[in-house]
Amino acid sequence: MRSFAGQTPLIRINSLSKITGCEILGKCEFLNPGGSVKDRIALRIIQEAERKGEIFPNSKPKWKLFEGTSGSTGISISLVARALGYEAEIVLPDDTAREKSELIEKMGAKVIKVRPVSIVNSSHYVNIAKQRALDYKPIWNGVGVERGFFVNQFDNLINSQTHYESTGLEIWEQTEGQLDYFVSGSGTGGTLTGIGKRLKENDSKIKLILADPPGSGLFHKVWYGVMYCDTEAEGKRRRHQMDTIVEGIGLNRSTKNFEEGLDLIDDAIRVTDQEAIKMSRYLVNQEGLFLGSSSAVNLVGCVKLIKSLEFETPLRIVCILCDSGQRHLSKFWNDEYLLGLEFDLDVDEDFDPMEYF
Repeated sequence: MRSFAGQTPLIRINSLSKITGCEILGKCEFLNPGGSVKDRIALRIIQEAERKGEIFPNSKPKWKLFEGTSGSTGISISLVARALGYEAEIVLPDDTAREKSELIEKMGAKVIKVRPVSIVNSSHYVNIAKQRALDYKPIWNGVGVERGFFVNQFDNLINSQTHYESTGLEIWEQTEGQLDYFVSGSGTGGTLTGIGKRLKENDSKIKLILADPPGSGLFHKVWYGVMYCDTEAEGKRRRHQMDTIVEGIGLNRSTKNFEEGLDLIDDAIRVTDQEAIKMSRYLVNQEGLFLGSSSAVNLVGCVKLIKSLEFETPLRIVCILCDSGQRHLSKFWNDEYLLGLEFDLDVDEDFDPMEYF
């Protein structure tokens, strides 16, 4: 496990590159051992905690890793924990795609599902994970001993540092420094800001673009400096919010990882659920790429970016392909579920991304 995370291929999205007149490249993070970009940070955060003497593998009783996540980080933590000699407990929103929680459990971790609430609520999945880590004191030789470690992916700056040192460097080397834009959604903010910092340090002309799904306030944060989304407007609030079917990106609060690189972000693009759905189906038809919702958002962001620009020579744009569609079968890739929400799934051979997006 220590040797396998990272060094993922960078591929050309041929159909989109041809139709846009620019070169669109995708970093295949879904090829990591745990199936997502989150393998990198899960491994690195745990390694750093070991190096600092905060946790120890295969101790008696074992240390338990706690995290609150919408799924992919939980899968990565569960995998790394099992490989390195730890236990894991993952707290998820109860509307997370079913297969994510099943994968976590198959890897031997405990799953706790909670109702989605605001981060200021003590019942938010992140706050519950943090508290359970503090409270975890298994009995050993008749004494309760501290064995809980809160991974804290949102505010642990090792997250963005990992992408600065690995993912960003890989992209720079794989493109031989020849790129114009980097496009990514933001959940914790670590991928976007860590990669962006590395690329901009190497070439200040490279532009960093946020692709943001519905229900997220990050678009407004970039444009206006205020964390706000349209669903928070008076008359639009719902007791049980379901803002988007996209998982893994979009947030209504700022994190330390996001703030770390906020001033590096040059622009933000909004992407709708419907657009992400259409892009995902188009890519299966044209490329044989079966991608998750956040990957689709990133690629819609690339096309929308190109449409907004004037250029004389073809641009080179890189985005992250975060995970595959395999962990989105019950929601984003569930046609019956999406039709029930009145989404249009039809993408025929005449579908033109440059006209639709």
